[in-house]
Amino acid sequence: MLGLDRRTRRRTGLDQFEGRFGGERRPARGTLITLLLACATLITLDYHGGPDSPLEPARAAVGEVLGPIESATSTAVRPFVAIPDWFHSQSSLRGDVAALEAENSALRRQLETSGLDTQRLAEYDALAKAQRDSGYQLVPARVIAMGPSQAFSRTVTIDAGSDDGITADETVLNNDGLVGRVLRTTTTTATVLLILDADSTVGGRIGSNLEVGFLNGQGKLGQDGNLLLDLVDDSLIPSRDDVVVTWGSQGGAPYVAGIPIGRVTSVMSSPRETSQQAVIEPFVDFGALDLVGVVVPAGTPGNRSLEAAR
Repeated sequence: MLGLDRRTRRRTGLDQFEGRFGGERRPARGTLITLLLACATLITLDYHGGPDSPLEPARAAVGEVLGPIESATSTAVRPFVAIPDWFHSQSSLRGDVAALEAENSALRRQLETSGLDTQRLAEYDALAKAQRDSGYQLVPARVIAMGPSQAFSRTVTIDAGSDDGITADETVLNNDGLVGRVLRTTTTTATVLLILDADSTVGGRIGSNLEVGFLNGQGKLGQDGNLLLDLVDDSLIPSRDDVVVTWGSQGGAPYVAGIPIGRVTSVMSSPRETSQQAVIEPFVDFGALDLVGVVVPAGTPGNRSLEAAR
């Protein structure tokens, strides 16, 4: 009897434990059915939706309550969400700024060198005209160095040589007139003796009367960079502003004929001497030499032409 009472009490305690904990773990079948019916009813009532829906007041009330909360949450989270976009935007902006700076630098260089490019194009056009007018074949070249003044010689180095068909004792000119003659060459360069050099002598002819003489350099540049003309006929007196051109050498070396040299600015004479000596101002501005042309024999093969150089 006592054992039965104990078993009864143990079973009653177990039932209480299951009712307290186990029953809460699994909802009753009736409760589940009730929830399903409520959901179906709400779906049916809200089928048409819109402002006429019976659930619209409840939906509006929920919106009024949750709307500010959602807005505040969005405001708080937005800076953190935008961090990846910020880094991407910064990287993109840096790339755009670098590209714009490079473009601006290129435009500035074009603007700064536009005057030089225009001047050089004009020189090419003028040299091409000189080639057509004279009938000589020219190899274009640029002055890349001036001879040292300590050597007491007036020479320049040009960026064309034997590979371009240039040899020693060939005439060098530009679009203004006679520059000098080729002294020596390498495969890619040539040294040019200017007509201003003290050791330079050029045969010249006065354009107004075709009288001939010899022009000698004085070794000076600038305003004092003049030539002195001694006519073969001592009795003739050149006129001011008479133009002097080359009379030419045998075989066209070192000077071809008909190239303008300069203009008579004055005539010097001495009572003790019967000869007259004229001062010639060169047409070429030797302080601003850039593009020159070397006269080569017609048909000379080479790597350059005036058309290609442009």
